Amino acid sequence: MRVALLWGLGLVLAVIAAIVSVKAVASGQGPDQPVRAYLDALQAGDGGRALGALHAQVPSGSAALLDGAPLRDSMSRVRDLNVGTARPAANGRESVPVTFTSGGKSYTSSFLVEQTGSDWVFFPRWSIVPDQLPVLQASVVNSSRATINGTAVNMPSGHNSFPVFYPGSYVGSLPGEYFAASPVTTVVSQKSSTESMSLDTKATPALTTALDAKAKDFLDQCAKSASSQQRLQPDCPFSYSTDNRIVDGSIAWSITQYPSASVTPFSGQWTVSPLSGKARLTARQIDLFTGQVSPLNVETDFIFRVNLSVSGTTITMTPVLG
Repeated sequence: MRVALLWGLGLVLAVIAAIVSVKAVASGQGPDQPVRAYLDALQAGDGGRALGALHAQVPSGSAALLDGAPLRDSMSRVRDLNVGTARPAANGRESVPVTFTSGGKSYTSSFLVEQTGSDWVFFPRWSIVPDQLPVLQASVVNSSRATINGTAVNMPSGHNSFPVFYPGSYVGSLPGEYFAASPVTTVVSQKSSTESMSLDTKATPALTTALDAKAKDFLDQCAKSASSQQRLQPDCPFSYSTDNRIVDGSIAWSITQYPSASVTPFSGQWTVSPLSGKARLTARQIDLFTGQVSPLNVETDFIFRVNLSVSGTTITMTPVLG
């Protein structure tokens, strides 16, 4: 009797273990399983494993963002990631929704899965339906380089295409001492899509401050030279014309308003907008008709152009006169 009870208890325990095992296998083989495996690979920065789980075609372009640190970085801004319940789709397939937030906005990515076989004879095996990776089309003003997700990337002629995984958040920028582009974020949530990222490179305050200092130095030297040479129309941006006679040795030039430089892109180059300011001339003048001597004190507006060249940390500003 005792032996029979032990055998019966053993049989019950075996049945329970079998049921638990079956449920474990079944829960691990649902339509959402390949999607979860894919997302795990993204978060680990394992591009090879992610591509294997997604079965996606890789469009032409730079592969700089498909693995390692930039891939992990793309997922670092993907919050509240949730794999939803699969819904029936056409041809016996299932659609698995994945919701997430990024930058305070909500997004949904959809993954189409299909049965590709079975495990233990009666458990369906699911796989993500092959498709094509999204593409991030990036551009940058007046630069052949940029940074996306912390990785330096080449931008031939200011453009490049980057196949990327989804979901993901991609941040582009151009760091630089004299020219820089502020960070721009593009969120990719759907397969086979084409997203754009435009980096608006601008001159930094360091560059405009350096140009202002160079313009000031040039104008101060010009005013000093014009005064020492006693010239009303020196080789400078400023000049003065009069029909009166100027007393020798009385001419003195000074700058009363210095220009503020503004640098803008044009035809793949950087140009400095015309620089304007004010100069003051003091002198003693003689009226040729009356012979009367009187002081001369005038302020004149001036404007001139400069050519700009930046090589590394060297800034060259060449005034264009005449």
